[in-house]
Amino acid sequence: MKQSESVKGARLGHHVDSLMAACLAVMALAVFVNVVLRYGFGTGIAASEELSRLLFVWMVFIGATVAYPRGEHMAFTILLSALRNTRVVRTAMIVVIRVLVIVACSFVAWGAWQQVVVGMGSHSVVMHYPTALLPLPAFLCTTAIGLMALWELVCNKPLKLPHGAELE
Repeated sequence: MKQSESVKGARLGHHVDSLMAACLAVMALAVFVNVVLRYGFGTGIAASEELSRLLFVWMVFIGATVAYPRGEHMAFTILLSALRNTRVVRTAMIVVIRVLVIVACSFVAWGAWQQVVVGMGSHSVVMHYPTALLPLPAFLCTTAIGLMALWELVCNKPLKLPHGAELE
C-alpha cells in the first residue's frame, strides 16, 4: 500500500513538474516572439506581457506547493542539528516550526483571498481575464501548504530535509 501511494505521488509530481515546464516554455516562447517582433519589425503582441506575468505567478506558486512536501523549501537547520541529542526539545521545536508555518500560511491565504474577492470585479487590460486569477494561486498554495503542515503536525511526522540534514 505504501509503495502504491509513493508511485501515485511520483506520478502526480511528474505531472505537476510537466505543468510548470509547460508554463515556462509558453512564457519563454511568448517573450521571445514578442522581442523579435518588437525589435525586428517594430510591432509586438500586446497579450504577451500579461500572459507571461500570469503564467509566472501560477508557476511560482505551483512550484512552492510541490516543494513543501518534498522538503525543498528554504530551512534553517543549524538549531535543529544542534538539538539532535535532545529528542524532547527537538520534537517541541518541530511542533513550533509547523505551527508557525500554519499561522504564516493562514495570514497569507487570508490576504490573498481578499485580493481574489477584489479582483473578481475587474479584468486585465489586454486579455480581459479576471484579475482574481493573479492572487488565486497564492491563496491555493498557502491553503495547501497550511493543510499539509497541519497534517504533519497531527501525525507527528518528522521534518523532511533532503539536503543532508535528516532528522528523526
